[in-house]
Amino acid sequence: MNIADLNSETRELCNADTTSLPNATLLYRVNNGYQQVIGWIINADGTWQFDDTNYSDLPRGRGTLVQGQEDYSFSSEYLDVEAVEILNDDSPNKYIRIEPLDHSMLGGLSPQEYFGLLSTGSPQTGFPQYYDKLGDTIFLYPAPTSTEVTLTNGIRVWFKRTADLFTSAQVTTGTKEPGFASPWHIILAYMAAIPYCSIYKPERVAWLQSEVNRIKAEIIDFYGLREKDKRKVITMKPISFR
Repeated sequence: MNIADLNSETRELCNADTTSLPNATLLYRVNNGYQQVIGWIINADGTWQFDDTNYSDLPRGRGTLVQGQEDYSFSSEYLDVEAVEILNDDSPNKYIRIEPLDHSMLGGLSPQEYFGLLSTGSPQTGFPQYYDKLGDTIFLYPAPTSTEVTLTNGIRVWFKRTADLFTSAQVTTGTKEPGFASPWHIILAYMAAIPYCSIYKPERVAWLQSEVNRIKAEIIDFYGLREKDKRKVITMKPISFR
């Protein structure tokens, strides 16, 4: 189902028209449901990790490092950082994965105390070994230096991101489909219909919510089992000799 189909289906479920349920309202409600569905899928996905199929790039990004700089910001569309890699200065260059910082290892010290500062008060530099996340910012310890890393495109981040949302222009053209498995696209119409029906058709809300719950369970089951091509290993159950 594309966005035009979803809009038509939502209005049909509500006995609404373009005046009582305009495109702008539907766009907001469909997108809100879309983000919720993607959130369910990301929480449920197996070893084959999910990414909205509407994106034209992979869920990883590169950025340029700055000599002696610890902090780097990234887009708020990223839901979670999965891994951080730093490009070394060897030949050939390769990205080296670094570890997330566990503050328990710092022994009650701040990162600056633990990793040290230069005599100028600037961060200690070298090849980053750890990264720390705070909001939309990543901190690297120690800070990168050009004698240890390649600064240009020197950081690569693997991440999870939210849905590639519909736009008002796409509502007009009506060709874009949700970026998850097509058997469950209809859930977005049910989710978008609930707020309208809760006011004007309250007798329909219970059925709509039950359909949302049913389809949600199917989506979670499907995306939670998407590694069926991965060989399962059977191990012997321990035997107690007590």
